[in-house]
Amino acid sequence: LKMSWFWFYLPLRLLMAACLCRSIKDPTTSSQQSFKTDLFNFYHSLILADGKETTVHLLKDIPRRYYFVLEEGRAFAPFTITVTPCDVPIEWSILVHKASTSFLGKAARGDHDTQEVSKSQKASSTVSTIFNYKGNSVETYMGMSSHSALYMLEFLSTERDTHITVYLTTDTTSGHLYPELPTDPRIDVIGIGHTTVTLTWKHSPSVLQHRENIQYCLLVNEKHNYKSLCAAETAIRSSGMKLPPTLALSLSPYLLEPQQVMILSNSELSIINRVSSGEVRQICMGTKNTYTVPSLSPSTQYYFDVFVVNLLTNASAAYTGTFARTLEEPEPKVTELKDGKVIQVVLDGKKQKFHSLQYQARHKKIQFTFQLCHGQVRVHITKNGKTVASENISGLRYFSLKGKLLDTYLVQLRSTEETNSSVKVQVSPHFHKPLFPLLPESLKIKSFSKLRTCNSVTIAWLGTQEESKYCVYKKKIEEDQVWMELRSADRCSGPESRHRSEKVLCKYFYDINLQRAVTTETIKGLDAGTLYLFDVYLFGPSGIPVRYHSKVVKTRKRC
Repeated sequence: LKMSWFWFYLPLRLLMAACLCRSIKDPTTSSQQSFKTDLFNFYHSLILADGKETTVHLLKDIPRRYYFVLEEGRAFAPFTITVTPCDVPIEWSILVHKASTSFLGKAARGDHDTQEVSKSQKASSTVSTIFNYKGNSVETYMGMSSHSALYMLEFLSTERDTHITVYLTTDTTSGHLYPELPTDPRIDVIGIGHTTVTLTWKHSPSVLQHRENIQYCLLVNEKHNYKSLCAAETAIRSSGMKLPPTLALSLSPYLLEPQQVMILSNSELSIINRVSSGEVRQICMGTKNTYTVPSLSPSTQYYFDVFVVNLLTNASAAYTGTFARTLEEPEPKVTELKDGKVIQVVLDGKKQKFHSLQYQARHKKIQFTFQLCHGQVRVHITKNGKTVASENISGLRYFSLKGKLLDTYLVQLRSTEETNSSVKVQVSPHFHKPLFPLLPESLKIKSFSKLRTCNSVTIAWLGTQEESKYCVYKKKIEEDQVWMELRSADRCSGPESRHRSEKVLCKYFYDINLQRAVTTETIKGLDAGTLYLFDVYLFGPSGIPVRYHSKVVKTRKRC
């Protein structure tokens, strides 16, 4: 770094004057005392604190300089300086100024002219650069200081505004602010699966000595490795997210942003930050040095960083990061569909995987039938690799398709909810006898509030132009059971799953005029002020039932 002698000696002279001002015990006037106090306070802001981590904010292309000197009686004491870039690479240097005692005295007293100072500087002092570094790694300099030397640290960012942390200590007997790393700080990948990666690393000496105050935290992301926890937190914040302090990972759940999810299980705290470049996971696992990262995406490259964190000081040290690519997801098993045969598929909502069905057409016109039994299902149909249908289904859904003989159809089914879903599927030639009954325009059941009594209710439902059998069932339920009963209802199950006592009646009806294809039924013998769940089942020629949407009605309490 380029630096003129002027910039070094101007703060030096005033700094030495400030230091001597501290030792003047009997000022002659109040104005002298005020001047010395103001001078000391101004230049004290440039002095690097001993034994404390200092955050330094850097503006692009503008150097920042800090100084430190030894206290009296600490000649030739060891010292260490640790600099942690929190974002982009920076340049930093340590310069030392050595001057004779007589020169320091003159500089402090001010009893000299400019020419004398210039000659004295050249004859009695030297400036040398003892260390310089450029990059974004955490670097530590260890040296031996002298009471007759003044040190200056200069920092420069040439890419953009950023911030760093600087830690100076001259006390090597009271332990370390930063946890220690092992002699081999690498992270080893010992297992890779489709959705998991297993990591291990050597224990930090700090964990072995101060187990209750130290823990490991793991950072997982899809972008790159981070050389410090400070750099990782800065990157996450720059994505527009407010990040909790590092200690939130290990001590208590701070308030999280909407883009963050916190998971606490088996004494492990995980925070998932959803950023534009993917998820960034932070997992703190105590003092375990082997960990299997779960719930990863197949065939994806991930970067892993381990930090050993001192819970008392919030300081951390970074292991050498690593990366691994999860295995490719195996091709899903494909189930062959046969003409006219009905299969029921149960879909795992947690894994969100597609279930694939394949059919080779033996006719030019075919029809796919889907009956949703439970949950929510997405259907995607391709013909010879090209999409012909894709939508979420509800109730009963038909797809009539035209093509050529031996066309290959692939049906992919996926649950759109986190809970399991199930669906019945049938494919058949267009002229094939329909498996499911002809459906009315709506499968809703209507109740008439004015016709409710203490022991009866009246319901109605739509029919079709085809004579069909309808069976009505009832069931007593409690207020707190309504949501669960409606939510968990299996719309593919028939009356065989119901208790005999729940059956009310069965009847046949139809009407050529759809406007009049409506039937009503009054169910008697009910209890007053009681909730009932009513179901209607429609049976077609094949005997396979279709269940109307359940209806909850409460009888009057007083009549």
